[in-house]
Amino acid sequence: MLKEGLSFSSETIVDNNNIASALGSGDLAVFATPAMIALMENAAMKAVAAYLPEGSTTVGSEMNTTHIKPSGTGSTIVATAVLTEIDRRKLTFSVSAKDNTGIIGEGTHVRFIVDKEKFMSKL
Repeated sequence: MLKEGLSFSSETIVDNNNIASALGSGDLAVFATPAMIALMENAAMKAVAAYLPEGSTTVGSEMNTTHIKPSGTGSTIVATAVLTEIDRRKLTFSVSAKDNTGIIGEGTHVRFIVDKEKFMSKL
């Protein structure tokens, strides 16, 4: 059952594929903000996936986050999403990311429940 409090954590290792210089969001060899956001979104998606009606998924629509500390290559990053509010099809999550030294980013993320076929037919 879809309910507030559902959570999931997604993990990655900082490497040459997810650093700012590789993703074009900066020119340093540090964990890229877009990679952090994607990891947060992944955690939110997975937190509720098993509780959705058949044929449904969630799509991200809003991200309000801060990236407050850099993480170098080799660091393990864990992003956690907690479902904090359900308003019909609108799901709001509290998201955070941490490395081995503590919190590196946090914020809120909104996703909407959509029917996969109907959504894709709009392309």
